[in-house]
Amino acid sequence: MNSTTPRVQELNLYRQYFDLVAAGTKTIEVRVKYPHLADLAVGDIIRFRIKGTDAICHVNIQRVTEYADFEALLDGEGADNVNPTATRDEQLVNIRNIYPPEKEALGALAIEIQLVH
Repeated sequence: MNSTTPRVQELNLYRQYFDLVAAGTKTIEVRVKYPHLADLAVGDIIRFRIKGTDAICHVNIQRVTEYADFEALLDGEGADNVNPTATRDEQLVNIRNIYPPEKEALGALAIEIQLVH
């Protein structure tokens, strides 16, 4: 019998996004394609935490899609899936405040997630 244990990746989230993930309303997480995230795969688990707190939640990765930039990601994934509380344009500003142009140039990852209860 061969069973594989899913890999667990720990990532920090700002509270506003953590709350959306924990509520199950944010189904797409946006990240820059950093080398340590390049091998994320379906079935892996992400443990999100709010830095400096004990708050955590776990999600299963359902899909990982790479985009050239954040605009293409929002258009391809639908802004409501990334953040149902903000418009596409607001989200683009917010994401670019987190990730400056040199980071965005690495590529953008849309990580489809499902909350683990």
